[in-house]
Amino acid sequence: MTQVLDKPVESPAATPAERTARRRALLEWIAVHSLGVAAALFFTLPFVFVLLTSLMSDSQALSRNLIPDPWQWENYRRVLDTPGFLTWWRNTLLYAGLGTVLTVVSSLPVAYALAKFRFRGRNAALMLVISMMMLPPQVVVIPMYLFWAKQLDLSGTLWPLIVPMAFGDAFSIFLLRQFLTTIPNEYIDAAKVDGCGELRTLLRVVIPMARPGIAAVALFQFFYAWNDYFGPQIYASENPGAWTLSYGLESFKGAHHTDWNLTMAATLLVMAPVILVFFFAQKAFVEGVTLTGVKG
Repeated sequence: MTQVLDKPVESPAATPAERTARRRALLEWIAVHSLGVAAALFFTLPFVFVLLTSLMSDSQALSRNLIPDPWQWENYRRVLDTPGFLTWWRNTLLYAGLGTVLTVVSSLPVAYALAKFRFRGRNAALMLVISMMMLPPQVVVIPMYLFWAKQLDLSGTLWPLIVPMAFGDAFSIFLLRQFLTTIPNEYIDAAKVDGCGELRTLLRVVIPMARPGIAAVALFQFFYAWNDYFGPQIYASENPGAWTLSYGLESFKGAHHTDWNLTMAATLLVMAPVILVFFFAQKAFVEGVTLTGVKG
């Protein structure tokens, strides 16, 4: 009795068209990833250069050497020991932190009203918010300075920059309004049927669903306040005790214009908090910015 063995079925040879398509897909994959690696290096190398230079000695920072020898970690201690540097840190945290909280708290109710309320003049109010976004701050800087400095005697402090954030920000209102329009009205109607008022609906329903948009607005405001140079220069330049990191770094660079290692160390210390905040919150930031353009 002859036993018939099952032979594996061989796949037919690929046609020339299939081989060409596979080769093209491979080349496209290599090209796309090569561009991605090149872009990553383009944005990463400046930070690597700043980091390596900050760990060099004074003489080595002016040489062609790229690797510190030896590694001067005490440069960061020297920067932190600079008179006023920790004060600049404290002022910047106060300006960025308190300003971000005030902006979000004051802008969210306005954005909620523009997104979900139906009232006469709503479109005109929205156009007014958009027009405020287009107004350069340099246009009103002189009357605002005269008001804060002459009328309220708050020059030499950061309060002229912090207090206005308690009255909303046009860009934050617009961004939050765009995000809140993506929240279905059925959720809000269901909350009202259950007996929730407008404030409770905002706190219990809208805010939990709007966390990505709120995170995006908070990050935008935090980055703006942390890097703001123009505002502290106008209001706090006369008082070194009220300087922020962005303005104080300019003074530090002027005092250590030949000590590039210390200048780079100070620059890295100024950038580090912003980089860390974005690194841990980038998912919510990207999601909030993306969803704001889904529905107008």
